[in-house]
Amino acid sequence: MLLGTTLVLLLLGGAGQASAHAALRGADPADGAVLKTAPRSITLTFTESVGLIDDTFRVFGPDNGRVETGEAQHADGRSDTARVTLPAKLGTGTFTVAWRVVSADSHPIAGAFTFSIGAPSPTLATVPSGPVEDPAVAGLHKLGRYLAYGAAALLIGTAAFVALCRPPDVRPLRGLLVAGWWTFTASTVLLLLLRAPYETGAGPAQALDPSGLTRTLSDRPGIALAARLLLLAAAGALLLRQRGRTRPTRATLVTGTALAVGLALTWAAAEHASAGIQVPAAMASSVLHLVAMAVWLGGLTALLTLLRHGSLPAAVAARFSRLATTSVTVLAVTGVYQAWRGLGTLDALTDTTYGRTLLAKLVAVGLLLLAGAWSRQWTGRLVRTEAEHADGTDRTDGTGGTDSKEAQVPEGEENEAMAGAKVKVVAGVGAPAKAGVAARTPADGPSLPGGPRSGDGPPLTPAEHAHRRALRRSVLAEVAVSVVVLGLTTVLTGTLPGRAQAEAATSEQSVGLPVASVTTVPFDMSAPGAPGARGTVQITLDPGRVGENSVQAVVYGPDGGFATVPELRMSFSLPGQDIGPLDARITDRGGYWAADAVNLPLPGTWEMSVTVRASEIDQVTETKSVRITR
Repeated sequence: MLLGTTLVLLLLGGAGQASAHAALRGADPADGAVLKTAPRSITLTFTESVGLIDDTFRVFGPDNGRVETGEAQHADGRSDTARVTLPAKLGTGTFTVAWRVVSADSHPIAGAFTFSIGAPSPTLATVPSGPVEDPAVAGLHKLGRYLAYGAAALLIGTAAFVALCRPPDVRPLRGLLVAGWWTFTASTVLLLLLRAPYETGAGPAQALDPSGLTRTLSDRPGIALAARLLLLAAAGALLLRQRGRTRPTRATLVTGTALAVGLALTWAAAEHASAGIQVPAAMASSVLHLVAMAVWLGGLTALLTLLRHGSLPAAVAARFSRLATTSVTVLAVTGVYQAWRGLGTLDALTDTTYGRTLLAKLVAVGLLLLAGAWSRQWTGRLVRTEAEHADGTDRTDGTGGTDSKEAQVPEGEENEAMAGAKVKVVAGVGAPAKAGVAARTPADGPSLPGGPRSGDGPPLTPAEHAHRRALRRSVLAEVAVSVVVLGLTTVLTGTLPGRAQAEAATSEQSVGLPVASVTTVPFDMSAPGAPGARGTVQITLDPGRVGENSVQAVVYGPDGGFATVPELRMSFSLPGQDIGPLDARITDRGGYWAADAVNLPLPGTWEMSVTVRASEIDQVTETKSVRITR
């Protein structure tokens, strides 16, 4: 159920503009601008660095013909801009500009706007208003990112568990390492092939286009993915070299640590941390955050695997308990910094999609911490109970509880010396077994209730059975919640940060949120048995905010073509405040109707009445609601 919920979030969440991290700050010429002379270029400015593609700019004239432009470049060497030169003779009328770039954090964004030369004119250019990415490519890309996060946790976390927690029997963990490496590699290859169609908005078929792959390997996200594959190849060689050995050498530990940091850096160099403010600190924080996450969540999977195989000495669980505490501390410190960097203000925590997703992740992490505290308690009890069993004493009540003497030992204060002594005794290395208890070898390990027994180990006491069952349940709960945490992390990395959203909201333009309010009003003058004029009126209210607004209205016939009418009237009312009707006083400008200054003094939902007259006797009035913001 948890996994299904997470996959729904991945496949349905963050479509369209919500999946982008950069936002359009402004354009020159501005959207809706009317210029006396033709501009020599078009310049866009964004809230963070962007990458350019072959079709970054598409400019269409009033006749819907595409205008030949120069090659897209960054303006004045600034990576947060995009500029294209225009031909010397553009003519007059309204031009449509469609643009598409790739954020520094690897997510594509797109939009469109218009400007006019001389005077506005009806334009036939239409720009798709659907999602920025192809739905199939977007779904596969989200799935690939989720698998990459999970595989990184499995590979890095299991390796760290083996190196730092020192389980005596590592054979059950080899399958996790192999599965993590293969899943990590396959998801990286998938993401690399999908980069070209993901950036251009094409379908999955373009993933196999060699030219697209060549272009991918020349930009930062593609280079980061290629570097990840090289690091995974080195990690695979290290795993093969370590095969058959129970303990890593010092050189292996150093190399493995460097590879883990390098793999984490491939995310930091191409996503959130690589753009915005304080990039060096953000990248360092991102690397630490990802490695700590992998050590914690991957280690949980390794711990659960050993519990299921019955080869987990209590001392190993105690070491992981301390390792998890360190990881959580690192996650808390880096997480607070990254949240501040992404949100900007506390209001963004509840007012933005990024903030609400972050809150959901915090709730999931809180549940994970509660399950971890539960596991830590059972780990402490297991350490004490097995140590007492090894000493030949059993101070339990036979049901998994402890007597008053054991209860006096503080929870979570495991004594590794005690746990280590216990391991020596049960392994037959230290003092001989007491009270007829046979020695167990590390390879034997204690058997779980109902599971097969290995070697000639002694039976577990009822208390050990109960503690191990409880620990396994709590660790299983941690692993289940961690699936949701990884899913929310993936969704969070695909959501417009609150800081960038605030910057876009205060700028003249923002992607996906047009600076002008566009309303379509259908009309029909037909009477029963007597067909009459019908069509639609497209009304643009710019900027659609309190104060003076310009109004442009274009009439379309039933076939979608331009239509002319002898009269068009428009008025605005705000019923809740008893304001209006305010006559817009629009006039015929030759192909369209317009008014330069319509004052709407208050925010709210205004009623816009449109009267269309087709002849001396045929006219109709339609009303539509329009939202006016501050």
